[in-house]
Amino acid sequence: SCCFICAFFVLINKVCLQVPVEGFIGGSVVLPCSSAEHDLKLQDINVLWRDKGSETVYDIIKGKDSVERQDPRYKNRAETFPEEYERGNFSLKLINLNHTDAGEFNCFITHSSDSKQETVWLFINDSTAEKGNKSTKQENQEPGTQSDWITIVLICVCTIFILLFAVFIACFIIRRIRTQAPYIGGTVAN
Repeated sequence: SCCFICAFFVLINKVCLQVPVEGFIGGSVVLPCSSAEHDLKLQDINVLWRDKGSETVYDIIKGKDSVERQDPRYKNRAETFPEEYERGNFSLKLINLNHTDAGEFNCFITHSSDSKQETVWLFINDSTAEKGNKSTKQENQEPGTQSDWITIVLICVCTIFILLFAVFIACFIIRRIRTQAPYIGGTVAN
């Protein structure tokens, strides 16, 4: 049961700690990715950005930008912030967004002492706004989107508590059965 609990927490951590980011058709968005370690040696760092199909969005190899294996869909649309690398910021700016960009993006950071994966979910909304002005329709959708995320987080938290409670009850029942198993018909079994 301990293995189940550990596996459960690993899965919950992966599902609930995904970062949601919202973008608009034709606009741009920054997908966050950072390392907690600062003052990094760039020659020891590799950062791999991958999309939902595991296609290469952008690579930073030994602290240098690399677009050699970049999927053609991201050519001239993905950029990073090299001046931020030493501070552990490997965020990716994706420009000229379209519907096919929606979905999961993974940022894999590896360096000599540690490795880390961050998952970002990109949601794309239609934009009828021009030059950064939002239409009334979009303004009305934003609070709904925020409340949707609050609802999702609350459901996730409640699910965690319910599953933890179920695991606790199951462990209690198993322990009780094991302590009563040696007694058969009021006598101790050998």
